Amino acid sequence: MVEVKIKPLADRVLVQPDPAETKTASGIIIPDTAKEKPQKGTIIAVGKGKKDEPMSLKEGDRVLYGKYSGTELKWEGEEYLIMRESDIIAII
Repeated sequence: MVEVKIKPLADRVLVQPDPAETKTASGIIIPDTAKEKPQKGTIIAVGKGKKDEPMSLKEGDRVLYGKYSGTELKWEGEEYLIMRESDIIAII
């Protein structure tokens, strides 16, 4: 688990996206211009939730999220996404 000093507020979560696929299943190398944005990642930090809605996610959960969800954030050379709990589609 990565130690990050970012603490999301309210119902937001900090997600470290999985790296984009560089090869297809058949072994074809995908160029940078054709890579898809990853839609799954690991939750690094969670907020406390809203007053009447506690967080159902926890650090370390592997999740699926929408293709264009969240705000991209670079911190100490790593890329993260910060998004609302409602942007998370599923826990895997």
